[in-house]
Parts: sequence; C-alpha cells; structure tokens
Amino acid sequence: MELLPAELRAQLPALYAQEREDDPKMYIKFFTPWTNWTWYVTEGSEQEDDFIFFGYIIGHEREWGYFSLNELEAVRGPGGLTIERDLYFEPARFNEAMRQHNALSGG
Repeated sequence: MELLPAELRAQLPALYAQEREDDPKMYIKFFTPWTNWTWYVTEGSEQEDDFIFFGYIIGHEREWGYFSLNELEAVRGPGGLTIERDLYFEPARFNEAMRQHNALSGG
C-alpha cells in the first residue's frame, strides 16, 4: 500500500501551517493492524530524501509529535505486516477525529 499518494501529498498543509489552530484538521490516518498504534497527520513537508509529518500519535502514550514517511514504511510486524493508511478516513478536526477514534476503540 502506498502510504502517501500524490493526491494526499498535494492536500497536506506544510509543516507549521496549523500551529496556531486550537482544533487542527487531521488529513491522514495511519495505523498498525497488529497493535493499537495510530498516527493522525495534520501537516507535512518534504525534507531531503524523506517526508516529515506532524500529528497526533496514539501508542504507549497520546502525544503530538513528528514522524517520518521512511520510518513508517520501514516498520514490519508479525508475518511481515506493515503500517497501513486508513482508506476510509475522512479529514476531520482533531476533536471530531478523537471522538471517532474513541468510539471505535472503546476508549
């Protein structure tokens, strides 16, 4: 699966474009099918031979942070599983995306 197709790349605001937003828009959702890790992308920019995202990460903790396309593409789970992009995710503001996430995950 292509994690960042050209049409999504074109829609994504550059890094720091939403830094003053109280309720930033989430554009992409990545997840691991074998754990509860999820990455919600608010913005991103090309940097050298990588693409750097900023967004909300749900894993051991819930926190805002940076992560890279190369890192996401390198992750391998059991049986060679890879991180996937939620094909059904519709861009939503942070608060709405978290309501949906909590409803789906039970918390």
